[in-house]
Amino acid sequence: MPKPNGFAYTATASGTVHITHHNRPATTLNGSRAARFLEEVTAGDPQLVMARWTGSYKHGNERTARNHPRNRR
Repeated sequence: MPKPNGFAYTATASGTVHITHHNRPATTLNGSRAARFLEEVTAGDPQLVMARWTGSYKHGNERTARNHPRNRR
């Protein structure tokens, strides 16, 4: 499974964090969630953390589901 890429974030002075994926808005975090995100992104792999916080990451079963007879067309 490839590593997530294309994520970026900007933190504003008011404490809001904007996360983008390939220059498109993915999510906005405010308050305590933004603070937790900033702590986590500095401690780990930033791309993986942003993918997890936005919900834009693969679980590993997409190929299996795509090839299931029910989903073939």
